[in-house]
Amino acid sequence: MSRHGIDVSNWQGTIDFDKVKNSGVDFVILRAGYGKYDFQKDECFEDNYRKARAAGLDIGAYWFSYATSVSDAVKEAETFIKIIKGKTFEYPLYFDIETADAFNCGRELCSDMVRAFCNTLEKAGYFAGFYISRSYLQTHITSDVAKRYALWVAEYGNRLNYDGDYGIWQNSSTWAVSGIYGCVDHDYGYIDYPSIIKKGGF
Repeated sequence: MSRHGIDVSNWQGTIDFDKVKNSGVDFVILRAGYGKYDFQKDECFEDNYRKARAAGLDIGAYWFSYATSVSDAVKEAETFIKIIKGKTFEYPLYFDIETADAFNCGRELCSDMVRAFCNTLEKAGYFAGFYISRSYLQTHITSDVAKRYALWVAEYGNRLNYDGDYGIWQNSSTWAVSGIYGCVDHDYGYIDYPSIIKKGGF
């Protein structure tokens, strides 16, 4: 049985998370920031976290990557860890890899960057994963990396054309939900991450 989720950033502006929760949304994945510097923290992250927590939503977070090297990916993960210090999460923390510059690095380096970012998070005690579109997942990520970390896959439409295992499918960027002005991404969650993370002590 799938759960309904959304992922949001400062682009959604002020969100009424009580209305979001009451509309049937179960979880939210918040953008914590982007790049490798502290000042690139998402300006709405703190407010979104506080309000989503008060509304009783399960929470995950993602970091939009501009990395083009393993060292960049590690630095981004370290910055992510600083931004989220003191907060708890029921869903994984994700490395968001989607820029052309990253994919121009090729399959092996993209896979190495995912591995470096996720391993840095794991060493800090977090449950790590990565977000990627289905097409680039199949062409730019090695199978061992795809199987190793929590996988959040984007492909818009009525079907996800991926045969491997995954935890979340982002199927739309034009969903409408009460409490948010304009469109928002919609996600289906298929794995009971809250139980896994609680049981694992992450």
